[in-house]
Amino acid sequence: MAVLTTLYEPIARDLERVCQIFDDELFSDLPLINDLCAYVRQYRGKLLRPGLLLLSGKACGKTTDEHLTLAAVVEMVHMATLVHDDVLDDADLRRRCPTINRLEGNEAAVLLGDYLISHAFHLCSLLESQHASRVIAATTNIVCEGELQQVHHRGDFNLGLDDYLQIITRKTASLTGACCRLGAHFAGAGAEPAANLERYGLAVGIAFQITDDVLDIIGSEKRMGKTLGRDLEKSKLTLPVIHCLTRADDTLRKELHLLLAGSSPDRSRLRNLLETTDSINYSLDAARDYVESAIARLEELPPSQARHNLSRLAKLIISREQ
Repeated sequence: MAVLTTLYEPIARDLERVCQIFDDELFSDLPLINDLCAYVRQYRGKLLRPGLLLLSGKACGKTTDEHLTLAAVVEMVHMATLVHDDVLDDADLRRRCPTINRLEGNEAAVLLGDYLISHAFHLCSLLESQHASRVIAATTNIVCEGELQQVHHRGDFNLGLDDYLQIITRKTASLTGACCRLGAHFAGAGAEPAANLERYGLAVGIAFQITDDVLDIIGSEKRMGKTLGRDLEKSKLTLPVIHCLTRADDTLRKELHLLLAGSSPDRSRLRNLLETTDSINYSLDAARDYVESAIARLEELPPSQARHNLSRLAKLIISREQ
């Protein structure tokens, strides 16, 4: 987090204002709602998506009040996906604390996620331009499509690399790409710089999700502060498993099928199986390739501290343990 704080130095004051906009938007005259929103504020964590939006704006020249509003919007959208994901995954922990669904039940968690989404669009509608509303709406549609694809392919041992990449591009990377595109657009950037920053954001998002999928298998629940292994329990195939299945002989494939078909797969046993085909390292190398691709997209931008920090932020994604 210390490194992230350094990277956010050019936008530190902006982020403080973003958090205030976020809190003001969610204020309710009902104490129950305020208590739930206060609890879910801890999900803000790394503020990656607001950070990407604001740094993209800075890299294109400036940030404006519109950037601050949109940074709060994208964080609300992201937070809503976390609340809903915890319901889908039956997760117990998020940011080292019990999840909303564990504390209040699935009904309350689903409704709270909906509440966050509706406030995101209300806040977005306050901008004079409807460009952002259209981008956010299109992106949330894509995110939902990705989640539906992933649910559809649960237990699909024939899921290929292309399908996996399409799923994570939609469910994760589409939002990080939109953040960078919006940051550029509202800084007055032209079509080409905005497109390059969107591609940067997409590549960063893919690298983030691949790394997250690896950590779901080999990570420490204590360090990450959230429930791990749910992908396995829900029979969601991720890159390490997909790669292993393509390299496995009949014996290993059968063992993988039996392990993943169980109600509580052994993460340690799975890791051992994946290491026989070097699938963990393959996946981490793939994430690094996406980071390098992301950084290459920044070369067309003029040199600046913000551009430099976007490059460092991409590299930080694959070295994280949480």
